[in-house]
Amino acid sequence: MTDLEYQNLAENVLKAIEIACDRLNDESDVDIDNQRSGGMITLVFANRSQIIINLQKPLQEIWMAAKAGGFHYKFSGGQWTDTKNSDEFFASLSRYGSEQAGQPLIFKA
Repeated sequence: MTDLEYQNLAENVLKAIEIACDRLNDESDVDIDNQRSGGMITLVFANRSQIIINLQKPLQEIWMAAKAGGFHYKFSGGQWTDTKNSDEFFASLSRYGSEQAGQPLIFKA
């Protein structure tokens, strides 16, 4: 994959996260503050816990840091998958976000 292809695909992920946070805040009583700075988004939950998603351009990966740990995702087979266990990025973000928010959350591309 070229650097431009990576940048476009990764940027779409960050935009989808921002849209999902707005939707979740509007449709539920969850309070997710999403702060974006360049290639990084910090999600801050009501209990002050955080999930940080950032782009790793040299490796063409997306990294996620949550209470559950740190995870690296690479684009393969049309989706971003964990480099260790092949979990899909948005499924993982939904799981870790739900754990930290204390209620079910669904993030999707």
